Amino acid sequence: METVQWKVEGMTCANCALTIRKYLENQGQQNVKVNPIDGDVSFDLVESAPPEKLIKGIQGLGYYVKSEHDQVRKAARPFLHNHLRRFFFCLPFTLVLMLHMLDGLVHIHWLMNPWVQLAISLPVYFVGMSFFGRSAIKSLRNGIPNMNVLIALGATAAFFYSLIGTLMGWGSQYLFYETAATIITLVFFGNYLEDASIDSTQRELKKLAKSQKVMANMIAFDGDHQEVILPLENTQLKVGDLVLIKSGEQVPIDCKILSGEAHVNEAIITGESVPIHKTGKDNLIGGSIIENGLVRAMVTATGDNTVLSNILRMVKQAQGEKPPVQKMADRISAIFVPVVIGIALLTLALNWMILGEFTTALMRSIAVLVIACPCAMGLATPAAIAVGLGRGARSGILFRNATSLESFKDIRQVVFDKTGTLTTGNFTISSYQVTDPALNDEQFRRILYSLEKYSNHPLARAVTNNWKIKDDIRWRKIEEIKGLGMKGIDKEGREYFAGSYAAAAELISDKSHNVYVIVNGKLAGFLDMADEVRPEAADVLNYLHNKGIKTILLSGDRLEACQKLAASLGIKEVIAEQTPQQKLERIGALNDQAPTAMVGDGINDAPALAKATIGVSMSDASQIAMQSAQVVLMNHGLTNLPTALGLGKHTYLTIKQNLFWAFFYNIIAIPFAAFGFLLPWVAALVMGLSDVVLAINSVRLFVKKVI
Repeated sequence: METVQWKVEGMTCANCALTIRKYLENQGQQNVKVNPIDGDVSFDLVESAPPEKLIKGIQGLGYYVKSEHDQVRKAARPFLHNHLRRFFFCLPFTLVLMLHMLDGLVHIHWLMNPWVQLAISLPVYFVGMSFFGRSAIKSLRNGIPNMNVLIALGATAAFFYSLIGTLMGWGSQYLFYETAATIITLVFFGNYLEDASIDSTQRELKKLAKSQKVMANMIAFDGDHQEVILPLENTQLKVGDLVLIKSGEQVPIDCKILSGEAHVNEAIITGESVPIHKTGKDNLIGGSIIENGLVRAMVTATGDNTVLSNILRMVKQAQGEKPPVQKMADRISAIFVPVVIGIALLTLALNWMILGEFTTALMRSIAVLVIACPCAMGLATPAAIAVGLGRGARSGILFRNATSLESFKDIRQVVFDKTGTLTTGNFTISSYQVTDPALNDEQFRRILYSLEKYSNHPLARAVTNNWKIKDDIRWRKIEEIKGLGMKGIDKEGREYFAGSYAAAAELISDKSHNVYVIVNGKLAGFLDMADEVRPEAADVLNYLHNKGIKTILLSGDRLEACQKLAASLGIKEVIAEQTPQQKLERIGALNDQAPTAMVGDGINDAPALAKATIGVSMSDASQIAMQSAQVVLMNHGLTNLPTALGLGKHTYLTIKQNLFWAFFYNIIAIPFAAFGFLLPWVAALVMGLSDVVLAINSVRLFVKKVI
């Protein structure tokens, strides 16, 4: 099933996102995600539904599905294509009409003429209805009324009441053209402020996106096979092209160094500003900076396959996710507009009956319509999530979904793998012993190297890095058995095995060695390695202990080695010598006790990472571990684990603050308007500012101390 990703323009609130999502779901599409913050829409396309039909349907609702190459439409945009331009167009007319309210202070007799006021207000009303009215009608047609229904009803009620007063000659006390114009103008201003505030939540993602568009020095060759440098944009490069990157330049796209060396700043990707020394065969990530050096490199990925593109896609998809706390707000937003219309009609009826003045009752009901703000409830969660994910991306923390960001607030225990997680995984061979008299040292090393070269396990990488064997064994069959090791069968049918003690338990009682080699069921020797503890591990563990979070070491390694490491880091509980299946079962049991985060990096950790409440992996982990984890730490270590935990908790706190404000605002504001304490134009201004308050509170997450 194909996954479709679109950019949709014209969404002004969470109800718009709900409208698009329900439309696509009604058309049979699956896994629909709509992000009201940046207009991203993704879903799994059902083959029976042509995309052209879906695009036409979305555009029929008043939105626009934007193409990546939509330059023609961009050039043909109308003058009043955004809220700021509409506001400035309406403002002069509205200011003139507002002078009508100062009649006692400013004597402008011609302005008291109702026909003059009608003429001045008409441009504002037409511009307002071309946006609010059209949006309102299309949302009603779709069965999901949005906030523009309230604005359109309020402005139209004031305008047509004034128009009737003008036609009937009832006098100036029936003229409220300035009310209709002010509502429209101030709501345009409020929408602009809302857009500007929300736009700031995308700041970090835009920095990442901007870094993708840089110039590249492509290496070509002339007829004499001499190098020729061609300046190109990175979008024109293809896999296999050669590029020259000099000191101070940005790496244009993902590539691998062929010659030269450099110190590379990967802060834009990892959050780590300390330059990394890279040389031949090392990978360079597009967007990083060559601080010092000169390299020739070959392009390894372009377009959506680059590391940066994957990060952007991951974060944007996560922003479109709805965490559990959003579900209640969505349910309320879906019925909010009909409820407010009902309250406005009740306000009109009761005030008219009690006060006996239709004009006053109408103004109060209009104020109710205008001040109500479903957007505040709809944007409370997405705005905070967008900022939280943006700060995470800036700090080198990638959240695959919004749920994992929220779930950090409940974490009570963190389970760590040992090798490559609490330790660096950079092993060195300290000693080895050959126990089979039929083998010499060279043959033993050849067997072990030939097996381990097919594994990504840190121990296996240590063997292949320390021993360079050219004449390795050509296997008829080679496979990795999770939790045990590598098994190979040569062309003569002899069986070889290199793995943990579990594979050699029946052949030897000594568990103290790292790798055991078995040939045709007979122990051939064993290998000992030394690993170093990550320098940041102690500080991270101390932070967790100070926060009252329980830590557990869960490893497939030997009990003695695990206990020694745990003692040095203050970890009280050790679960050692576990297979991937046993790790999975242990994590399941721990989840039943309390919400659990699992931090790991190997293939054998992947099932446990997926099972945990939150799985955390590191960027230098195996691909399957990174795909299984909900959170990826990009700084090659545990340094940002406390930040990830703190960011999750403070994002949830911000969501709660936003939701409290959104509900409190509507609960207080609507009765205020109903009892006549707010004029309609004041209500319009307050409504516009309510969303700005949420955005400002959310943006605080960019600078807020979270640990």
